[in-house]
Amino acid sequence: MNYAPGQIVLVDWRDGLPKEPNKKRPAVVVEDRGLFDDAYPNLILAPLAEDPHLAIADLSVQIPPTAENGCTKPCYALAHHVTTTSKHRITPTSSRITDEQLAEIRRLIGIAIGLD
Repeated sequence: MNYAPGQIVLVDWRDGLPKEPNKKRPAVVVEDRGLFDDAYPNLILAPLAEDPHLAIADLSVQIPPTAENGCTKPCYALAHHVTTTSKHRITPTSSRITDEQLAEIRRLIGIAIGLD
């Protein structure tokens, strides 16, 4: 299965430890496909959350609901929670965010890990 940057996927994080995700949650694929072969077993993701208390304003991108992203209410892409996850935990969807939203998430990831 090929995954595209900006694609929204469902991730099964049900065996998480306390303070980690521990259920199926949506996330945005943020990796650059040019850097990883399709056979690579993991994806780099930014989780989506509906709870504004999980979102640090300067490190999150608000995602309003649209037909393209399939969201039913506003949510936040949590750039400060960027993670790598096995493709075995992932269910693809046809939903995606805009190129502008993806670029902003990637920019904020850089800030969150100290690159900017």
